[in-house]
Formats: sequence, C-alpha cells, structure tokens
Amino acid sequence: MSGGHAHRSAPADGGRERVDWLRREIERHNYRYYVLDDPEVSDAEFDELMRELETLEAAHPEWVTPDSPTQRVGGAPAEGFDPVRHRRPMLSLANGFDADEIRDFDRRVRERLARETGDPERVAAAVTYMAEPKLDGLAISLIYQDGRLVQAATRGDGETGEDVTANLRTVRSIPLHLGDRFTAEAPRVLEVRGEVFMRRSDFQRLNRGLEADGLRGFMNPRNAAAGSLRQLDSRVTARRPLSFFAYAVGYVEGGRLPDTQSGTLDWLRGLGFPVCPEREVLEGVENCLAYYRRLAERRPELDYEIDGLVYKVDDLAAQQLLGDVSRAPRWAIAHKFPAEERTTTLRDVEFSVGRTGALTPVARLEPVLVGGVMVSNATLHNMDEIARKDVRIGDRVIVRRAGDVIPEVVGRAGGERPPKNRVIEMPARCPECGSHVERPEGEVVARCTGGLVCPAQRREALKHFVSRRAMDIEGFGEKLIEQLVEGDRVHTPAELFALDRETLEGLERVGPKLARNLLDSLEASRTTTLGRFIFALGIREVGEVTARNLAAYFGDLDALMQADAETLQAVPDVGPIVAEHIANFFAEPHNREVIRALREAGIHWPVPERDAVGDAAANAPLEGNTYVLTGSFEDMTREEARAALEARGAKVTGSVSGRTTAVIAGVDPGSKVVKAESLGVPVLGPDELNTLLGRAG
Repeated sequence: MSGGHAHRSAPADGGRERVDWLRREIERHNYRYYVLDDPEVSDAEFDELMRELETLEAAHPEWVTPDSPTQRVGGAPAEGFDPVRHRRPMLSLANGFDADEIRDFDRRVRERLARETGDPERVAAAVTYMAEPKLDGLAISLIYQDGRLVQAATRGDGETGEDVTANLRTVRSIPLHLGDRFTAEAPRVLEVRGEVFMRRSDFQRLNRGLEADGLRGFMNPRNAAAGSLRQLDSRVTARRPLSFFAYAVGYVEGGRLPDTQSGTLDWLRGLGFPVCPEREVLEGVENCLAYYRRLAERRPELDYEIDGLVYKVDDLAAQQLLGDVSRAPRWAIAHKFPAEERTTTLRDVEFSVGRTGALTPVARLEPVLVGGVMVSNATLHNMDEIARKDVRIGDRVIVRRAGDVIPEVVGRAGGERPPKNRVIEMPARCPECGSHVERPEGEVVARCTGGLVCPAQRREALKHFVSRRAMDIEGFGEKLIEQLVEGDRVHTPAELFALDRETLEGLERVGPKLARNLLDSLEASRTTTLGRFIFALGIREVGEVTARNLAAYFGDLDALMQADAETLQAVPDVGPIVAEHIANFFAEPHNREVIRALREAGIHWPVPERDAVGDAAANAPLEGNTYVLTGSFEDMTREEARAALEARGAKVTGSVSGRTTAVIAGVDPGSKVVKAESLGVPVLGPDELNTLLGRAG
C-alpha cells in the first residue's frame, strides 16, 4: 500500500496477523471518522486498507469473522443524540478506482443478471445505469408519514443512526410537508435518503462571517456540514447554510413507486425534494466512463464538493435480483477520483505523542490549497516512511489529500536539493515529558518510555478510558480531560473517581449543574462489564472484540492478570504478539496498582457463571452457537444481551446466514427476521433469550 499508516506497527506478510492488524486499524479509523468527526487518514488511504483486507479474506475465507469490517457497514452512533434504528440498513458502496475495475463491476452485473433470469443473452446486453456525482457530505434518512416529516436520522453505522430531526427541520431545502403533491396513491410511510452538504459559496460566506467575529473558520465544506448537523442546539444549525439532495427511497409502506432509479428521482423531485442536476441515464459501461471524464473536467466548476461518481443499475427489479453483499449493494459502485496533490515547502517537523507513547512525525508546511482546504500540517507516519520518501526539512514536497482529513506528505518533489536542508531525526527524549525514547527491535514506531508520567500519554489514556465504548463516562470530553491533566489534578483513571464537586467547579466552564452531572456519570460508570473494563485499560493491540473474548474466556479479572503469554494464546484472535502485550501490561506493578485503586473505587461488573478458566463444557453451554440480535428488549440493552450470550460461549454476529443458530427478536425487529424466515433460521423471542441466559422462571 502507498499509505504510510498501513505500515505502522504492521505485520509485513499476508498472513493472519496482517488480517488481524488490518481489522483493528480499520475499526480505529471508522471510530475516528464516524463518531469523533476527527479522521486522521485520507479516504484513499482508508480504501487501501479495506481493499487489502477484502483481498486477504477472499483468499482465505476461513479467516472471515462476523465482526470483520468487511461484514458490516461503517462505525457506531455518537453520544448526545437518541439512537434511531433504520428500518432498512443504509448500506455503503463498493469503490472502483480505475476504468478496469468499473468494467469488472459491469461484467459481474451482467453475468449475475444472466444467472438470476436464466437468460444467457443478458451477458452481452448493455446495462442501463443511472450515474450521479458522489457528494462529499453526510448521508441521512428522512421518514414521512402521510406526507409529513416525522423523523430524521444520520446514517450512523448503517443499522443505527442518530436522531437529528430538530436540526434537519431547519434545513430549508428539506420539505416538512409534501402537501398536495403527496397523493392518495403515494406510500403512507415514505423514507427518503439523501445527502446533507454545504455548497462551496455558502461555505466561503460562513467562514468569512466567523472570521469577522474573531472565530476560527471550518476546515472545509464537509467538516462545516458535519459540525452544523450534529449541534445539540438546533438554533445553531438553523444559522448554518446547509443544503440537501435526495438520492434514493429506502423503506415504504403502501403506494406505488416508479420502476427505475432515475424515475424515482424524478418522482421525488415532483414531490418537492431537490435532486442533483448532474445525474444522467447511460447505456453501457463505456458511456459511464465517458461521463466520469466529463465530470472530472467540470469538477472545479461545481458549487459542491464531490469525491467521485456513483453508478446504479437503473432498473429497480434488476437491483432486487442482484441483491446485496454484507456491506454493499451488488448493483451500485462508487467511481472515486484520484487524491489531489500539490507541492509546497517542508518548514519543520514536530513529534506528537499518542496514548501508547508512540511518537508520530508531523510536517509543518508552507500553507498550500489542496482539494479546497488550506493545508499547513501533514502526517509523515514514522521514521521508516521518512527514509523511504527521502524528505528533509527545507525540501519541496508533494502533499496529497482526499476528503477532510489530515493530509500526508507523499514524497520529495523533483529538482536539486539545497545542501542546507536538514535530515529529520527522531528525538532521543520525549518532547512532552523528557523521558527516554526507544524503538523496540522489529517495530516501526518509536515510543516514549514515560508511561503515565508523560502528560500526553496520560491525556490520551484518560480520553480512551472515559470514551463511550470503554467506561462510557458521559460529560468527560477532550477539553475537560486536558484541564484535569494540565492542572495536575488527575494522574491515573482511578483518580477520576476521587474528584469532588469543589474540584470540578474550579474548572473552566464547569458550573454546579455540570459538576453534579459529572459526579452522577462517574457513579453510574462504577457498574460496567468485564469486557468494557479490559478495553478501557488501553492495553496495546487489545480492541473491543479482543477484550470481550478475554472476558468470556477467563470470566474473572484475577485469572486474566495471572495468565502467561502461552495461556493467553488459547483465547480466540489472540496471537503471540498481542499475548505478549497483555502479559507485559499486567506484569507492570504500576498498572496493577491502578487496577487495585479502580476496584477500591467501586468499579465492578456482574460475575459470569464460570467456575474455572478451562471448563468450557460446563461454563460455556452455548459454545458453537451463533445468534443475531434485532429489535429492543425491555429488561436489558442489546449490548448487555450480547455480552451475556458471549459470556455463555455463544458467538453474536450482525448478519443472518445459513450458519446462524437463531435470530433473537425483541420489540420492533428489523429486516433480519424476514431474512431468517427466508433461510429457515429459527426466530426466538425475549422469553427464549431469558431461557438461554438461565433466567427463566
């Protein structure tokens, strides 16, 4: 891969360890992109990671796991908004990057249609596609009942999004009521899907206004749209110039719709929804490629950012025949534009320190406009990448950007290098705390050895500990954590639970009400799950899935802490490198002391019904069974149900297949029940779930 992140602490071969690393890296980038709105790699670099994982899994189907990024869509919904479960999943699109890949897509479409229809002539027949620009915005779902807008949600992870109804009601291009255009023949319930974005002209006016008020402007139109849409105060959203284009119909009840994708957009336009004016209906793949070339030339003239085109089979009946794979429809593909590149001067290099002590070189650049964004910082990834790219301070360098993320330095531009240009060197001491920097043998990344003595590591470790997927301590955001660290008030996660109201009210922008809410959040977080607690500790290479596997296997923290590396490798998905990291973490006296303090602070979790570490038959009665959860349950959340099933040895996945033992359906289940019935997979209810968990009677 050309992206430098792909080489960071990564196994170099195409084996299972590489697959495991790719999954962890993709999930990390998904979380930053979809939840934090703070991505750190380009779309092109992320796509390379996903494509490599797909290639390896295709070559080794036995390595595919239900929690692989290839088996699901996207990331999780963020805090601050109520979750909304989509009635039909909002799938992502497969990507093509050159003409040959688009031709391969077209060939697969024709071959599958020939098989599904029993008509071999379909292989030779040209397919009609509807093509449209791929806007660089945010996908949303709008639900109308009897012509009135009743709910709006973000895409989220494709299954569950965030309720942003109040905010989207302020977007003037979104109809609140369809009026007389919505006839008796129209669906009673209509879900319209589309993209919220900010036009370039509106973005420029917004930033000029912010800067005139002494405020910092947004990085680019997508960043501005994301920040506007996810405001908790809808009055702020109302002041932002957001736009909307509809691109599809999702879920419907009753009524009759057009039988083509293009006809559906014309119908939506007749109902009052704005649709992209650049869309075209094209016969055959070569016309699609010609359309791509035309739009690529016109891209700078458009008043909105696009990062490629989308081709969809126009015939909706053919779309049904083609169906979906786990994360994308077979009847559509995104044809991505190449990443934009510019040349500028590398002024200096600084080193940032992450949660695990990793030092990352960051290029300080002569500001340059790349893809509509003024870029002054870019990642250099690691020292091996710097050597491979042969860049020095003072060089003219090529900078690449795709999307609204931190750009990267691609390499040195041509021409003779001035002798005064300086070689980039890794500092011997941590720039944050002065501790010794070491680069372990066989690793790409150099690390600060200061541990929690280092403010940067402490800051990032605390942010991870309080995060939604870890201990889920609401209210402890980035700025609050930074105040606590910079004020030398908190050194370890355990010290969070010793905070009192007086200390909290002494922080900037924390009043009595917020202080009380923060203390309530801390109190609520004292009861958690063992898997969450393990993940929150921030052990290197231990993500959510590995943490849950460790909790399910050992069932007890003390047993886990006493396990050696060889024992740890018996846990699913734990290889020798991860096992070594876990064993070393628990062997460190400081870490054991922090864990002791956390338990003394009242952190606890329900003890699974397991009597001994290796007794799988007695303590994992659901071993070998695979379940899918759908809908909501009265006496527990889906996450709690998942954890309880996994604690009894079951595997819980997100998609239904012929290998699924059963689908467990709660209130308002989704399409997974329909798929289960079509495959002959049993569908269980809440009572059967309680029986499986040993709670019946």
